[in-house]
Amino acid sequence: MEPIIAIVLVLIGYALGSAKLINQGNEALVERLGQYHRKLSPGLNFIVPLLDQIVMEDTTREQVLDIKPQNAITRDNIYLEVDGVVYWKIKDMEKSFYQIDDLQQALTNLTATTLREIVARNSLEETNAARAEMNRALLDELNQTTITWGVEIIRVDIQSITPPESVRRSMEEQRAAEIKSRAAILEAEGERQAAIKKAEGTKTSMQIISEALRSIPQSHEVLRFLEHQEQINASYKLSESNNAKVVFVDSSKPQTATQEMIGRIAGGEARHEISHSSSPEKKDKDDDNL
Repeated sequence: MEPIIAIVLVLIGYALGSAKLINQGNEALVERLGQYHRKLSPGLNFIVPLLDQIVMEDTTREQVLDIKPQNAITRDNIYLEVDGVVYWKIKDMEKSFYQIDDLQQALTNLTATTLREIVARNSLEETNAARAEMNRALLDELNQTTITWGVEIIRVDIQSITPPESVRRSMEEQRAAEIKSRAAILEAEGERQAAIKKAEGTKTSMQIISEALRSIPQSHEVLRFLEHQEQINASYKLSESNNAKVVFVDSSKPQTATQEMIGRIAGGEARHEISHSSSPEKKDKDDDNL
């Protein structure tokens, strides 16, 4: 009876030692006598105790690698601080274990080095304007190396590019000058469009008036009325000044009215000279001369 119990216990221990449960999303590598034997898939798997050994179990899901800020120099010799994030996953568990010693550290170092190389190919302005192109270039170059490690780089994002304080101030001043320049251009363009619209409106008004005058027999009377109306409007504008004097002129006799105005001004100046010459001071001076 005892041998049977011993055999049963051995079988139970063997079953427990050989059964391996792999979680969904993971894979495991088995070595037999120190050599790669096979790969275990998610679910219940059995191995040979004492002969087989699980040397690695890792996830095949997408993983995130955060790249710490790296010092880089642009093509125009500007020092920058650049950081990013890498999304990757294991495609071949066997290669990721046997082709590279420390996968996480290798990915970190490779990404940092490649990032500095790509920044060095671009100027400061290009690094700010072409970040998407830099991400694609970084992704392509990383995959060329990591494919031999059984790893696929899914996406690379450069999070921030930080120039020195002096460079940031210069960039802000440049952006402010560009904004002022664009505002001045827009204002000038607006004034030009307004002038064009005003000219077009004047042209249309003249065409309408010309057509209306051609259709009216008493066109001369209409023109005279418009002339009188324009003179009245001008007189109102002049009257707004405190020192202004409004003079109404008959449009039918412009020359006569102008001559009368000149004569009145000349007469006023003559009277002013007579009054000035007859002042007491000048009279006393004349007596002294006599």
